[in-house]
Amino acid sequence: MTEPSPAARHIMIGVAWPYASGPRHVGHAIPNLAADIFARYHRMVGNHVLMVSGSDQHGTPITVVADRRGVSPRQIAEENHAIIADAWERLGCSFDLYTETSTPNHARVTQDVFLRLLEQGYLFQDTMQAAYDPEMKRFLPDRYIEGTCPHCGYADARGDQCDNCGRTLDPVDLIAPRSKLSGATPEIRETTHFFLDLPKFTEPLLVWLDSHADHWRPNVVAFTRNWIREGLKARAITRDIDWGVPIPLEGFADKRIYVWFDAVIGYLSASIEWAARQGDSTAWKAWWELDGDPASAPRGYYFVGKDNIPFHAIIWPAMLMGYGGLALPYDVPANEFVTIDGQKISSSRSRTTERLPWLHEFLDLVDPDALRFALTINAPESRDTDFSWDEFQRRNNDELVATYGNAVHRLLKFIGSRFDGVVPEPGDLDERDHALLAAIDQTFATTGALLEACKFRDALVAVMDLSRQLNRYLEETKPWEAIKTDRARAGTALWTAMQVVGALNRLTAPFLPFSAARLSGYLGETDDIVRAPWRPLAIPAGRPINAEAPLFQKLDDLTLDGLLVRLQAAAVDTGGPV
Repeated sequence: MTEPSPAARHIMIGVAWPYASGPRHVGHAIPNLAADIFARYHRMVGNHVLMVSGSDQHGTPITVVADRRGVSPRQIAEENHAIIADAWERLGCSFDLYTETSTPNHARVTQDVFLRLLEQGYLFQDTMQAAYDPEMKRFLPDRYIEGTCPHCGYADARGDQCDNCGRTLDPVDLIAPRSKLSGATPEIRETTHFFLDLPKFTEPLLVWLDSHADHWRPNVVAFTRNWIREGLKARAITRDIDWGVPIPLEGFADKRIYVWFDAVIGYLSASIEWAARQGDSTAWKAWWELDGDPASAPRGYYFVGKDNIPFHAIIWPAMLMGYGGLALPYDVPANEFVTIDGQKISSSRSRTTERLPWLHEFLDLVDPDALRFALTINAPESRDTDFSWDEFQRRNNDELVATYGNAVHRLLKFIGSRFDGVVPEPGDLDERDHALLAAIDQTFATTGALLEACKFRDALVAVMDLSRQLNRYLEETKPWEAIKTDRARAGTALWTAMQVVGALNRLTAPFLPFSAARLSGYLGETDDIVRAPWRPLAIPAGRPINAEAPLFQKLDDLTLDGLLVRLQAAAVDTGGPV
């Protein structure tokens, strides 16, 4: 890894916490992949990176599943946390800590934030109207209620949010609401709760947003600014439930801090937990506390989906403002939705209508780099994108295998067979050689700038363009033919091409870490690719190399059929997550 310079920044990377109500589908992997690419890149350039997330174990989606299966919420949460954490690891997500919200540390930090906001006058008590199931004789958490969205007319909106338009809701907003427990029409009754006084933050939020709008994605800026200008409302942060972080005050034993409030605090609590595990309980402060110098201020990046924009671009910044002394988000590079045949993928809907497997199922059959490539090159960074099995297969076979992998493997095998596995000495370089070597530096500059700007799809396109230039160069120089009449010229072409292979090894490391590590070994590198610096890897003449196997495998129809068969078999399980 490049040694941090005195000007190295502290980069805190937070990834949206998935509900531990069931496994996650591949669409959930997109924010994680973007965050991981970003983290790997910043480690390579020498910045101090702390990447954290965890499983959200307090959401009502978990209690819905627990009620349906007749077990405790904790059992559901722990079982699925293990599946989710394992899937992230197999996908190559390089978290410094992936934890969970049921830890004592998280409860303590959440209660500290609650009390600080209360002391500063940003929380208040008030009565609110809440849905009550007259048949079950209990107040209903928001996700126990479904109905029609008053904004877009979507018939299956939840009591806290509409999956279709992304608007946050209160159960009383729903048209024709129904209880998920009994199907009864909920009664609206009064109950007392704590509220976050969001209107107090309207002007500070707009000023803060304007100061960052130049580097935010336009769709995120527009969404956030419109949401604020429509008028912020105080939001209840507690509920009549028994699963979650207890309210740290007397007289509220039958209530808990609500999930949307405690989940975003997870970024801070995870950072504190990470520091404790390092043996330095204050280490987290370097990524959070402000010292008054904007040049050295830590930067927090939050990778989420579109439906999480309000919580990370409005509510969490307001909470941090109210707490005081902690860094506000520097960027919230939120993705749009991934769709299947134009329909939003949702873990809360029946899997019989979907054709995407759970992430752990996918990784059972497909190379993780193949999935990382397909999801990144087709990432919904500025608009919704549609998943297609045919497109997934094409991307893998025509681009990852044919354009990049085959060029590398052909080079290594040719040097192995005709130059005894040793990189040949170059002779005089001609114009084509110099042009290709110049393209290496240009690609590093372009890719680095795009990664800094959180434009991961375009960055990967730039990397793949260098592999296309390598293919064109090989077709023009034809070293496998030149060796018959001019061995020295063939050696020069091979040496030049190998410099591109060394560059691609480093350029692909943030995107395709597994194949980059394999290629690093083929090239005789002994250091872990994670510790590699962000600069071209020079491949000197005389270096022994090898090619044990191609970097990537072609995806045939049989492999894809196996994925679909497994998905179809799993779809009959109606006890999935919500």
